[in-house]
Amino acid sequence: MKKWQCRYCSFIYDEALGLPDEGIAPGIALKDLPDDWMCPDCGVTKDDFDEIED
Repeated sequence: MKKWQCRYCSFIYDEALGLPDEGIAPGIALKDLPDDWMCPDCGVTKDDFDEIED
C-alpha cells in the first residue's frame, strides 16, 4: 500500500486507510479510484497526487 500527497494542498491519501467517510474502503489503490474522484480538500484530480515515502 502506498501514500499519495496532493501537490496543491498537501492532503494525503493513504491506500491502507482509504477514505471511509467518502465510501472508499481501506486497501483501494489511488489508480483504482473513479476517474472523476477529486481531492476532498481542494478538488483537484488524482493525477495531481505524488507518491510519498512513509
